[in-house]
Amino acid sequence: MRRTYSIIAWIVAVGVAVQAASIAFALGGVAHYIQEGHVVDKALVESRQANFVGELGFPIHGIVGGMVIPVAALALLAVAFFVKVRAARLWAAIVLGLVALQITLGYSITDVPYLGLIHGANALAVLLTAVHAALRIRQSRTVRAEQPASDVIAT
Repeated sequence: MRRTYSIIAWIVAVGVAVQAASIAFALGGVAHYIQEGHVVDKALVESRQANFVGELGFPIHGIVGGMVIPVAALALLAVAFFVKVRAARLWAAIVLGLVALQITLGYSITDVPYLGLIHGANALAVLLTAVHAALRIRQSRTVRAEQPASDVIAT
């Protein structure tokens, strides 16, 4: 179970890296599209007819951030209940909480664009927390119940 926990934590961390790469790819494509003289407006976005390099970055960002990472964070917490390592549940819960905040911020950006600043910083928090959880599980010893001393004489 420790290995499963570690793998799921790494999936969350890699998911954050994919998120960053995909949105950078998408926004780079939009910038290039505009530099070539095209216009990005509400009609283009709603028509879903945009055809530029980087367009694929937006759905990748949405799928990984809206489905893959949240499911992995939930799975991490579920597996944490079977891992006998101190604070495994705590770190899994922190990862899940940060992921929930990240999703909330992501969907709120269109209403309050300044939340994008927190969204980006929180992405780093998700990444670092997931990496910490993955590395911590490898270094921790299994928590064992105290065993009675064998030299105690029962009367």
